Amino acid sequence: MEIISGGVTAPIGFLAAGMHAGVRKNKKKKDMALLVSKCPAKTAGVFTQNVVKAAPVMWDKALCDDIGLCQALVVNSGVANACTGEAGDVDVAHMAELVAAELQVPVDQVAVASTGVIGIRLPMETIAHGICELSGMLSDDLESGSHAAEAIMTTDVYKKEIAVKLQIKGKTITVGGMCKGSGMINPNLGTVLGFLTTDLNISQELLQKTLRNDVIDTYNMLSVDGDTSTNDTVMIFANGMAGNDELLETDADYPAFAEALRYINTYFVKLIAADGEGTTRMFQVQVAGAESKEGARKLAKSVVTSNLVKCAVYGSDANWGRLVCAMGQSGIAFDPYKVDIIISSEAGSLKIVENGVCTDYDEERATEILSPDQVCFHANMHAGTETASAWGCDLTYEYIKINAEYRK
Repeated sequence: MEIISGGVTAPIGFLAAGMHAGVRKNKKKKDMALLVSKCPAKTAGVFTQNVVKAAPVMWDKALCDDIGLCQALVVNSGVANACTGEAGDVDVAHMAELVAAELQVPVDQVAVASTGVIGIRLPMETIAHGICELSGMLSDDLESGSHAAEAIMTTDVYKKEIAVKLQIKGKTITVGGMCKGSGMINPNLGTVLGFLTTDLNISQELLQKTLRNDVIDTYNMLSVDGDTSTNDTVMIFANGMAGNDELLETDADYPAFAEALRYINTYFVKLIAADGEGTTRMFQVQVAGAESKEGARKLAKSVVTSNLVKCAVYGSDANWGRLVCAMGQSGIAFDPYKVDIIISSEAGSLKIVENGVCTDYDEERATEILSPDQVCFHANMHAGTETASAWGCDLTYEYIKINAEYRK
């Protein structure tokens, strides 16, 4: 696998565009994106587990469940189209109809995504104008893909995109992606929107299985503020234009594709954690020696979700009691007197807990290790062989400011 320039337009047959249409007040911020495949693409998706699901989530879930094909995706930022009742459903359908008419594609092959403020109607006149404009701006160049990645942002500080290429069954396959995420993030698929494209030939069923399995250990192991959005959506579109024979799960090359998805989604998760609202520091929790895989996941996720741990990370404070406490409330049984904890970063590493008891470590050295913008906590449970990783960010004064002033 090789990392290459670009994002969603890197694979063969994908075009994109992004622009400021007027959904958001700030004219400097792009707020609508359009992504198109030159032919119908096999489509898979994983969506929010929040009981309250936005109208576009329900539309896209039906698309994946019913025909599993998509030729166009339209995204707006600024308004979530969540908790908008039947009117929200009508607006989603209208957005799809407008795209279908502009591009001459079936309406049931148009996906729709939204992110932004919950509870208000979409400005449909503005949306309609944006779709018309975007349709004339579509291009397969890398810049257009970047514009689309920028347009799906809300409180993100920077756009997030990547592309990789690899060999599958004698053909060069490309996988590209863009995502957004900064606040309201505790996915069990705030808001996470992730869109991947590939020119791979693969069945919709295997594409769905691969994506779902991957999300469990990537997006679902991320927490910025502990809130699960109404709009969380991760989708992948595979148009088969690379010309490879259909990839099967039993093929020797299948693990390479699964690895590419894991690499891209892990890359995005780390970027989202580092770009958390007001964040100064991203942290990773690695759990080892757990009795079960699910147990390892829950232990790691419990730590990154803890506000007390997040505050300790902000203060570069090796308050290991907060880590142990967070693991203790995870619902997973373990022997606290078998737990070892090590902290690490580019500044070095230090064991601060051994067999559940504080080591005689130097506090100044611990603070030094926890001061870089990326740090890691390693917890060995000494109960088995299973491992898991989770990602989060610190909790800062700026987070409160951003979420108090987000409408401006």
